[in-house]
Amino acid sequence: MAPLPPGINRVLVTGGAGFIGGALVRRLLRDTVAMVFNLDKLGYASDLTSIELTLAKLGATAEGRHQLLRVDLVDGAATADAVQAADPDLVLHLAAESHVDRSIHGPAEFVQTNIVGTFNLLECARAYWNELDASKKTGFRFHHVSTDEVYGSLSVSDPAFMETNPYEPNSPYSASKAASDHLVRAWFHTYGFPVLTSNCSNNYGPYHFPEKLIPLVILNAINGKSLPIYGDGQQVRDWLYVGDHCSAIREVLANGKPGETYNIGGWNEKANIDVVKIICQILDGLRPRTDGKSYAEQITFVKDRPGHDRRYAIDASKIARELDWKPKETFDSGIQKTVQWYLDNPVWVEGVVSGSYRDWLQKQYN
Repeated sequence: MAPLPPGINRVLVTGGAGFIGGALVRRLLRDTVAMVFNLDKLGYASDLTSIELTLAKLGATAEGRHQLLRVDLVDGAATADAVQAADPDLVLHLAAESHVDRSIHGPAEFVQTNIVGTFNLLECARAYWNELDASKKTGFRFHHVSTDEVYGSLSVSDPAFMETNPYEPNSPYSASKAASDHLVRAWFHTYGFPVLTSNCSNNYGPYHFPEKLIPLVILNAINGKSLPIYGDGQQVRDWLYVGDHCSAIREVLANGKPGETYNIGGWNEKANIDVVKIICQILDGLRPRTDGKSYAEQITFVKDRPGHDRRYAIDASKIARELDWKPKETFDSGIQKTVQWYLDNPVWVEGVVSGSYRDWLQKQYN
C-alpha cells in the first residue's frame, strides 16, 4: 500500500464513524503515524467500537492520535471550528447519507448532508487553505469519496462506467452525490482548490451496518428470517472489498493528480440474486441449518423499489494504468472473509441491531 505523501501529519476524516470512513481511520492509525481527527455527527449507522479496538491493540503507538469531533456538516460554524481545530494537511471527505431506500422515503436529509454539508466543508477548508504558508498550501489535499451511482444505470450490453461518462443519477441519493461531485469539481476549476475525487462501486466487508444487502442477508439467514430480494434479483452491481477501497484511496493520495477523478472498482460484477445464493452456500458450510436444508430456501422476492437501477459496472482501467492499483480480493475471497467475520462477532452485531450501541454513543459522547 502506498504511504501517505510527505508532509501529511494531520488528517481530517469526515464520516470516520461510518463503514468506509471507519475502515480508513483504522488503516491510518495502524499504518501511519498521522494524527487523525474524526469528524462525524454520530448518526444511526455510526460505529466507533472498531476504532476503539484498534486503538487498544496498538497501545502506546496510537495514544493520543485519534480525536473525535462530533459535528454535523450542515452546521457551517461548527464545521469551520472543526477544520481550524484539526489544522489538517489532508481532508478525506466521506460523510454522507448513503442508503438509497432511505433517500426515497426522506430525500431532504440527503440534500442537506450530501449537498449543503459538502458545500460547507469545501468553503471552510478553502478558507483554511488560503491562510496556509506556501509549503503547506502546496502539499494540502482534499479527497472527495463518491459513488458509481452518479453515472446512472447500464444495460447488460453497455460498457462499464468510465470517468468520462455523463452523470445520470436516478435516485435522490445518487442525485445528491452527483451534486456534491460537481461542487468539488467547481472548487478546483474556479478557486484552484487541490481536490481529488474517487467514485467507487458497492463496498462490503466487516463492520457494515446491517441495512445493506450483504450484512442483512447474513444476519437474516442465521436468524431464520426471510432473505428479501427486490424484483427478479437480476440487478447487477460491482463489488469492492472495503480493504481494497482503502488501499486505492491511499494510492490516489500518494500519486493522483489534483483535479482528476478516479473510478475504483473490484472487477466483480454480480447479480443480487447470485450474491445472496453465494452467501447461502457459504453459510450452509460454515453454520448449517439444524433442519439440514439450505439457507437459500429463505429467499423471498419482494416488490422492486422505485427507480431501481438495473446495472452498475466500474471500469477501473485508469487507476490501474496511471497509479498501478488493482484490488487484491476476488469476490469469492472477500465474501468468505466477510461472512466469517459476522459469524465471529455476534456481540458487535447484537449491539448494533438492538440499539444498545447507539445508546452507548449517546452516553459516551453527549
